[in-house]
Amino acid sequence: MVPILFLGFAGLLIATALMVVLHKNPVTSALFLVLAFVSLAGIYLLLHAEFLGMVQILVYAGAIMVLFLFVIMYLNLQHDVERGLAIAVRRGIGWALGALLLLAGGTLLSRGWALGPVQPPVADPAGGNAAAIGQTLYSKYLFPFEITSILLLVAMVGAIVIAKGHSAAPPDSKEGA
Repeated sequence: MVPILFLGFAGLLIATALMVVLHKNPVTSALFLVLAFVSLAGIYLLLHAEFLGMVQILVYAGAIMVLFLFVIMYLNLQHDVERGLAIAVRRGIGWALGALLLLAGGTLLSRGWALGPVQPPVADPAGGNAAAIGQTLYSKYLFPFEITSILLLVAMVGAIVIAKGHSAAPPDSKEGA
């Protein structure tokens, strides 16, 4: 039963990820991304990573997607402004980067690699997955964790500055006339 569910979640994840990229409406694309996040959380649950599955739902499908939808609606994207040569150059660069990504993935898969972690995580059996993640996060990966928190703080301050810049009304030259 588990392999069938895994294949179902994996197929749904691939299909919704493709719909995110291929759909023209950004709001619909963001909703497909929510469905992709939920299917990824299902895969995490099948792999007995309950903590990651719940974080996937709460943080990504919840908070991050609200932020994405807020930005999409704030920008009010109606149509693509670029025409002609600009779109052709952008698409050409996109196809070249996609081909490079496929080449890198093919190179990675052609070499020998093992599924799963190299060493099993050392954890208290009574604590479960969350205790193992917390112990590893706050010991071995403390510096990257703190750098990530500073980066998120800078992004939040930047978003506030950008939002305040758009809310200030430009001076109207007709008032003085």
